[in-house]
Amino acid sequence: MGVHILSTGSSVPNFFVENQQFEDMIETSDHWISTRTGIKKRHLAPSSTSVTKLAAEAANNALSAANLQPTDINLIILATSTPDDLFGSASQLQAEIGATASVAFDITAACSGFIVGLVTAAQFIQAGSYKNILVVGADTMSRWINWSDRATCILFGDGAGAVVVGQSLNNSILGFKLCTDGQLSSHLQLMNTPVNNHKFGLTDIPQGNYSSITMNGKEVYKFAVLQVPIVIKQCLSNSKISIDEVDWFILHQANTRILEAIASRLSIPFSKMITNLEHYGNTSAASIPLALDEAIKSNTIKPGQIIVLSGFGAGLTWGAIVLKW
Repeated sequence: MGVHILSTGSSVPNFFVENQQFEDMIETSDHWISTRTGIKKRHLAPSSTSVTKLAAEAANNALSAANLQPTDINLIILATSTPDDLFGSASQLQAEIGATASVAFDITAACSGFIVGLVTAAQFIQAGSYKNILVVGADTMSRWINWSDRATCILFGDGAGAVVVGQSLNNSILGFKLCTDGQLSSHLQLMNTPVNNHKFGLTDIPQGNYSSITMNGKEVYKFAVLQVPIVIKQCLSNSKISIDEVDWFILHQANTRILEAIASRLSIPFSKMITNLEHYGNTSAASIPLALDEAIKSNTIKPGQIIVLSGFGAGLTWGAIVLKW
């Protein structure tokens, strides 16, 4: 049984913040931010816009593009690190779009989440377990930002991207490789910092509480620039595809300098990188499907082309997928 991406969809909040608006908050400037990150603005979700709402809008757009009804979906995989409910938001997404016939669960793999979700969906399709699967990458990273921390507050935006994956005689997913190194987890974290311990005799039982994102930017840069080219080359080699045969690369939209360094290490022109970082910032699990949807809608990606998707982020996690569109 083959796997095929039937359609794409995306959604971002209407509200956005441009670089100049940070100048009164922290020591920075539009020039400083744009030259170091490539970001010009980022969309942020107001209190009325939940991650479930963004995910539902992206999902409905993907369903419409595939000419499918929500009840045609058998499984929903929501990749998010910022659920509205700590127990998971996939079930809330299922209810929001009316996909009453589907199973639904969350995957948490930060900025690699969409890659992990798409690979997981492919396994279910190939096993014959499900016919149509909705994979959504959605995050509201703004909920967990320390707005006085220049290292992180300028980077992140909110959004959602979705794909519908279905059965096919020909397999569109030509190969994949996933990786994790938990020894590097401290470089990018959103830690539980318990407060208000309750005592049972001499034993403290802490009350859970999450603070804000912390990141060692230099270490994350070194990790991404080293490991992402390796995993892409391994994935292509396993798929018996040369790097020259690849038409487009869609990587996690973290930082332009990271993307440029990866392109250099792969010995490919940067023009083969599809990027939208300038307009959205780092949208975590949403970044790859958001960029993919825009590339499809603009006819940048054409049928028969070879695409490499690659995500990397907290965990630390990273991975790559080779697609034939």
